[in-house]
Amino acid sequence: MQLVINTYGSYLQKSGDCFKIKTDDRVFEISCKKVSSILISTAAYITTDAIKMAMENNIDIVFIDEFGNPYGRVWHPKLGSTTLIRRRQLEIAETEEGFKLALEWIKNKFNNQIDFLKRLRTTRPHKSAEITAFIEKLQQIAAGLNNLSGTLDECRASIMGIEGAGGRTYFEALSFLMPDRFKFNGRSRNPAKDEFNALLNYAYGVLYSLVEKACIIAGLDPYVGFIHTDHYNKKSLVFDLIENYRIWADEVVVNLFAARKVKLEYFDKIPNGLTLNKEGKAVLLTEFNSFMDESIRYKGRNIKRNNIIQFDCHRIANQLIGKEE
Repeated sequence: MQLVINTYGSYLQKSGDCFKIKTDDRVFEISCKKVSSILISTAAYITTDAIKMAMENNIDIVFIDEFGNPYGRVWHPKLGSTTLIRRRQLEIAETEEGFKLALEWIKNKFNNQIDFLKRLRTTRPHKSAEITAFIEKLQQIAAGLNNLSGTLDECRASIMGIEGAGGRTYFEALSFLMPDRFKFNGRSRNPAKDEFNALLNYAYGVLYSLVEKACIIAGLDPYVGFIHTDHYNKKSLVFDLIENYRIWADEVVVNLFAARKVKLEYFDKIPNGLTLNKEGKAVLLTEFNSFMDESIRYKGRNIKRNNIIQFDCHRIANQLIGKEE
C-alpha cells in the first residue's frame, strides 16, 4: 500500500518494524512490510531512522507539490539492474527499433481510451449515438499511426500531432459525459481551470511517481526517452511510459463524478485557476489507491494494477538486452 502523509505538521518515525505516524488528533502504526511507498504532500517531520528503514525495505519517499507533481524523492543509491540496460536504451533511442517501441505505447494509449469510451457507452444508452461518434473519430485519428515508419527523428512531429488531435477528441467526449456543472473546455494543467482537470492533474502526478519508481527498479534510465526529447532534468522516459497508464487516472476521476462524490468544497481558488485542497486530495487518493490495488487479467495472469507498471518495465528492460520471454 501507499502511505500518504497529507496532514500539516504530521510526524513520521520508526517504531520497531513499523512506521509510527502522529498527527494532532491521532497516532497509529503500520508495518513497513505493508508499505510500498510513502507520499508526502504537506509540511511534515520525518526522522532519519524512518528514512533508513524505508531504504532498507525498498520503500521510496516521494514529495509532491500542491498539484500532485513529484518534486523530490528519497531512494537508495543502487542501480536497479545492470548498466547494459541503460546502454541499450541509449543505443536504440534514435533507431527504428526505438520507434517501434514508442509507437506501441501510443497505440496502447489510443486503445485504452477507445475501450474506456465503449465501457462508458454501455452504462449510458441515452447518449450512445454521441459516444459512438466520438469513438469513431478517435479510431480514425489513431489509424494515422499505421502510416508511419522510419525513425523517431523522422516521425516524432507526426506522432505528437496525431496524439494531440486524439487527446482533444477524447477529452471533448469526457466533458460531454460530465454533469452540466462540471463540464470543461479541454485539458488545463497547472493551474487547472476547472474541477475535472484539478483532480486529473493530481492523479497524473501520483502516477508519474509510480512510473518513475518502476523505471528505477527495472534498471531503466528515467531521463532517456524516445518520443519526448531530452531536456535538462526532464524525465523523458517517464513521460513516454505513462501514456500506457493514464487511463487508470482518467477512470478514477470519471467514476468520482459519476458516483457524485465530487463536491465544490474540495477545491480552492488560486490565481488563474483551482487547486485541490486537503479534503479533495484525501477523497481522490483513497479512490485511486483502492483502484490501483485491484487485480485484473493482464497478459495471461491475474495481477494488481500497481504491479503492472513494474511488470511492464522489467519486460521492456529484458527486451532491450534480448532476454524477453
